[in-house]
Amino acid sequence: VQLVESGGGLVQTGGSLRLSCAASGTIFGINAMGWYRQAPGKERELVAAISITYKTYYADSVKGRFTISRDNTKNTLYLQMNSLKPEDTAMYYCVDFRGSGTYYSDTWSPPAPDYWGQGTQVTVSS
Repeated sequence: VQLVESGGGLVQTGGSLRLSCAASGTIFGINAMGWYRQAPGKERELVAAISITYKTYYADSVKGRFTISRDNTKNTLYLQMNSLKPEDTAMYYCVDFRGSGTYYSDTWSPPAPDYWGQGTQVTVSS
């Protein structure tokens, strides 16, 4: 499985970026996908994820600002990031989940990731 991220860069506070993740070596549509990030000196955190049924998960810190989507015809995962803040500065990683996660009522919780991309840097200047 190969995951290649793109779209990172330097942006001012309040700006937008769209990350893309091109997947190969896998049947893209049958796996949940997501985005993690890691800021300097901090642990990696799950930012957003999308299931094969298009259920989504967002970290509280990005709800209302970030949107995850997938195009199974292009084997590509996206993360639209709006209203960016300096605290969004991090390396962003695309991940592939082999598990299905947990469904409860209308909520989906992603499983642990199985495959990682190399990452793309996002820097938000104040």
